[in-house]
This record gives sequence, structure tokens and C-alpha cells, in this order.
Amino acid sequence: MAFGERKMYKAICADCGKECEVPFKPQEGRPVYCRECYAKRRKF
Repeated sequence: MAFGERKMYKAICADCGKECEVPFKPQEGRPVYCRECYAKRRKF
């Protein structure tokens, strides 16, 4: 694996239901958000 590369994992956004990729392995019972929904949630 080259420097700067990350293993990406497929996940389904808990907010909008869209498929996205995240740089960590999603865990059972923990919500995963796509980039847009994550950004919206951080504003609060």
C-alpha cells in the first residue's frame, strides 16, 4: 500500500440512505453518515 492510500469501506448513510465510502470499518450499531450528511450534522 502506497503512502497516503487508505482502505475504503462501503457503507449506507444512516441519514439519507445513500451508499458511500468511509475510511474506517463500519461497526454494528453505530451510525455512518455520507460526507454531506456528516457536514450538516456538524453544524449543530
